[in-house]
Amino acid sequence: MKSYKKMSRDELETLRTELEKEYEDVKGKGLKLDMSRGKPSLSQLDMTMPMMDLFSSESVLFTEDGVDCRNYGLLDGIPEAKVLMGDMMGVPAEKVIVFGNGSLFIMYDTISRSMTHGVCGSTPWCKLDKVKFLCPVPGYDRHFAITEHFGIEMITIPMTPDGPDMDMVEEYVNNDATVKGIWCVPKYSNPQGITYSDETVKRFAALKPAAEDFRIFWDNAYAIHHLYEEVQDELLDIISECEKAGNPDLVYEFASTSKVSFAGAGIAAVAASQKNLDFMKKSMTIQTIGFDKINQLRHVQYFKNLDGLKAQMKKHADIMRPKFEAVLSIFDKELGGLGIAGWIKPNGGYFISFDTMEGCAKTVVEKCKEAGVVLTGAGATYPYGKDDKDTNIRIAPSFPTLEEMTQAAELFTLCVKLVSAEKILQSLN
Repeated sequence: MKSYKKMSRDELETLRTELEKEYEDVKGKGLKLDMSRGKPSLSQLDMTMPMMDLFSSESVLFTEDGVDCRNYGLLDGIPEAKVLMGDMMGVPAEKVIVFGNGSLFIMYDTISRSMTHGVCGSTPWCKLDKVKFLCPVPGYDRHFAITEHFGIEMITIPMTPDGPDMDMVEEYVNNDATVKGIWCVPKYSNPQGITYSDETVKRFAALKPAAEDFRIFWDNAYAIHHLYEEVQDELLDIISECEKAGNPDLVYEFASTSKVSFAGAGIAAVAASQKNLDFMKKSMTIQTIGFDKINQLRHVQYFKNLDGLKAQMKKHADIMRPKFEAVLSIFDKELGGLGIAGWIKPNGGYFISFDTMEGCAKTVVEKCKEAGVVLTGAGATYPYGKDDKDTNIRIAPSFPTLEEMTQAAELFTLCVKLVSAEKILQSLN
């Protein structure tokens, strides 16, 4: 295909007319598709329904150590669940606290505690003149929403194929005591699907923060979320790397089964040093009498171990992979060689990161919505919802059916072509 940027004005105007007609035809089909969030599909949720048959009124709901899961106790989670979640993250069970149904709660709670009570004895962040957080972009909108909610200043850090730009990270962290944390999705990142390189992980572990209360928020949401059996990214364990570097307290690692079992009823955990865990538990003893141990026991009895989790994720991949491949195939077919867009083919995770020409993303999203396909808002992958270049769009293929996803991808590429042609023509005026 000929690059749009090499077309003459007449060629572009003819193309725009053809694309506008095609777009109006698609609008007439009355599509109603929602791709705005990375939700598991109904078939993925149905897959785990046998878990609900494990317990009845006759069930014995005791841990292996004889603790009654119906009663108070085990604030930091049942031992079996700590082993299961630790194995998923690749850390020892003694470094794990198991919480409720989602890791977002733990991240919010950790920021909130830092604001009101500091970090392991440091000055509460709410009493400081300024608190800053580093935000690799494009990134996860809910991370940014948490820090914005607490009035924390966010600083964007560009992503590279190996992870965040570590030269910038080191410059900020090692020299600015107002920088208190960084958000990271280190494996199959949201939305790019990038896995941090070994060098990047080691440089994180070797940071020399100007602030004693600086922490890495390591959201390992997609630790076992591969799309392929034969090609799987590997990620160094940040906990052990921090210990080797003499920085055992530098990181909090988060994970959950939200996209393994049930999105609304999984189990979530944090892994950290003993010092960090002890400080968390001081607040937890006041905050709660404990999380849902029956659900923790249900997950352990259903999955049993890491092999059980991996077997479940292979079934998820069999559902997800055709959708990803269909979208990427349509991108290649419809947009390849046109010089108007770029995208990343991930080996796992839940998203495809797509970049339009500068100044086009919002218009593409709007045109898709007009034709019946709702996407994640342009700019959502940046702090404050502001993508200065207006290029990045997060594609979430998981929830629609394969047929719906194919329809949506075809409409999306049509909108990209139409908006791009219009943008180039405007630049010729």
